[in-house]
Amino acid sequence: MSLPNPRIRRPDVIIIGTGAAGAVMAKELSTQGLRVVAMEMGPFLKTRHFDQDELTAMHPASSSLHEHADIYRHDQPNTYRQSASEQAIEDHGIHMQSTVGGSTLHYTGISWRLHENDFKERSLFGDLDGADVQDWPIDYWDLEHYYEKAEYEVGISGLAGANPFDPPRRRPYPMPPVPRTSSGALADMAAQKLGWHSYPAPLAINSREYGGRPPVMNCGFCESYVCTIGARSSMLVTMIPRALRTGNCEVRADSCVREIVVDEDGRAEGVIYLDKDLREHRLEARAVIVCCNGVHTPRLLLMSKSNLFPDGLANSSGKVGRHLMFNYYQSARGFFEKDLNEYKGVMDSRIIQDVYDPDPDKYGFFGGGVLEPRGDGETISFANLNMPRLRRWGARRKKWIMDNYTRYMVALTSMQSMSQESNTIDLDPDVRDKWGLPVPRVTYNVHPNEHKLGDFFRDRARELLDTAGAHGIVASPNFVPHGDAHLMGTCRMGNDPATSVVNKFNQAHDVDNLFIVDGSSFVTSGKSNPTLTIQALAFRCADYIITQMSRLNIR
Repeated sequence: MSLPNPRIRRPDVIIIGTGAAGAVMAKELSTQGLRVVAMEMGPFLKTRHFDQDELTAMHPASSSLHEHADIYRHDQPNTYRQSASEQAIEDHGIHMQSTVGGSTLHYTGISWRLHENDFKERSLFGDLDGADVQDWPIDYWDLEHYYEKAEYEVGISGLAGANPFDPPRRRPYPMPPVPRTSSGALADMAAQKLGWHSYPAPLAINSREYGGRPPVMNCGFCESYVCTIGARSSMLVTMIPRALRTGNCEVRADSCVREIVVDEDGRAEGVIYLDKDLREHRLEARAVIVCCNGVHTPRLLLMSKSNLFPDGLANSSGKVGRHLMFNYYQSARGFFEKDLNEYKGVMDSRIIQDVYDPDPDKYGFFGGGVLEPRGDGETISFANLNMPRLRRWGARRKKWIMDNYTRYMVALTSMQSMSQESNTIDLDPDVRDKWGLPVPRVTYNVHPNEHKLGDFFRDRARELLDTAGAHGIVASPNFVPHGDAHLMGTCRMGNDPATSVVNKFNQAHDVDNLFIVDGSSFVTSGKSNPTLTIQALAFRCADYIITQMSRLNIR
C-alpha cells in the first residue's frame, strides 16, 4: 500500500507498535509538531480488506482458505509451559492483531475505567502468600483527566452515574449507550430481583454519528471481527488518520523491529528493523517508545542486548518479562423458551460490578471480578458446544442446534489475576518466527486464589441465569489459561528501579529516552478490559514527553 506521507529520514520519535497505545502516542506527538515514525510488523490495511468470515476469524486451522489469511490474529506463534522446569510447546494462546491499529481492530470495545482501589490493593487489602501484590506509583486522580480525554478522543458510549460502583468522573460520556440487547434486558430484570446493579456497558462503539463515523448497525460481528463500517473506534479509524493528516507522521508497515540500539552512554539511539523481504534497516531518533503489549514488549527488550545491557535493555532490575498477568474467566450458558437472537447487536450491552472489591476476610479470597451478560453469535463454536448427554454429531445434535441457537445467552465472569514473579515472558531457545527471531516463551500458572474466584463467580453466573429464567444451565470448569488478549505486567511501573522497569511516567529507569507504554506497565490486572487505561496512560506519557523535550531534558 502506498503511504500518504513521504518517508521521514530522521524522526524525533520512533514508536514501535500502532495499537491502543502506539496510535495514541503517534497522534498526540505528531499534532504537537514532533516528527514521528510509527513501526508496525504487519500490513497497513483498510477496513474493506476484512470481512465477517467466521472460519478465518475464529478458526485459524481454516485460514488458508482466505485471501488475506495472514492478516488474522493467530499469525504470531509463541510457546507455552506451566513452570520453568517444563519443555515449552508451540502454542497460539496470545491473541494479538499485527496489522496497523493492532488488537483494537477486533476487540470487544469494553472501555471502563479502573476503580480507585485498583491502584492501591496492597495498602487496602494486604499481601497474599505466593503472589506479589503491590500498589501503583500513581492513583486514580493522576489518570482521571486522561481517562476523560481518551473517552472523548477515541469515542466511548455509556451512561455516567448508572453504575453506583464507578469511580468519580467530571464529565459524562460523549455518547449515550448503544441499544440494549435481549441479554441486557434479562440481566436488568434478574439483577433487580437479586439486589444487584446492571448498567449499560461503556463501549468504544458509536451509538450515534461521532467523529465522522456512523453509529452501530447491530450486525453482530463485533468481538473478533473488524468493523467494516468504522462504528467501533479502532485506532485504524480514529488516531491513525489524525496522526497522518498532520504531515508529521509516517506509518512504516511490514517492518519488524528486532533490536533497539543504544549509544556509548547507554541512551536509546534508534532501532534496527527488518522489512517484509527480510532486508535490514537502521533508523535513529531522539526517543524510542515501545508499545508492543505485555508479551512482545519484553520480548523486544530481551532481544536488545548490548555490552551495556547484557541481560536485555532496561533490565538492570531483572524484572523485564516478569509478573505476566492475564485476566481470569469463567462462564455459564443458559437456554430460554423464547428467541433472544443474541447473534444481533453488540457483544455486551450490560455489566454488573457488585462484587468488584469484596472483603478478603469475609469472602475468603483476594480480589474480585465482574459479570458480563452477553450474546455469542459464533455458529461453529455453538454447534461444537460440549453438552451433557449429547453427541457432537447426528440428527439429535442438528435438532438441538436448530432449537437452541437463537435461545441462549452467556454469563461471562471476568476476574482479577494475581501478579506472580514466576509468570514470565522470555525468549524461546528453539522456535523462531517468520522473521527468523526467537518467539516469546510463556511460563504461566494460576494462583490458587484464582480458582477460588472462579468458584465464587461461576456460582454468581448460574444465579443470574437462573433468576433470568434460564434452563439447562452449563458452566465451564476452572482452568489454566495459556494466553489471552489482555496482556499485562511484564515491565512493571514503580518508584524503585530495583523492583520495577519504568517510572510513573512510563519512562524506563535505566534509559531516560526510552518509554514503554502498553499493558506491560500494569502493576495489578484490574478485573478485565485494560484498553481504556492503556490509552489514558498513553495520553499522559505523551504530555510528559512533550514537556521533557521542550525543556531539552530529552535532546
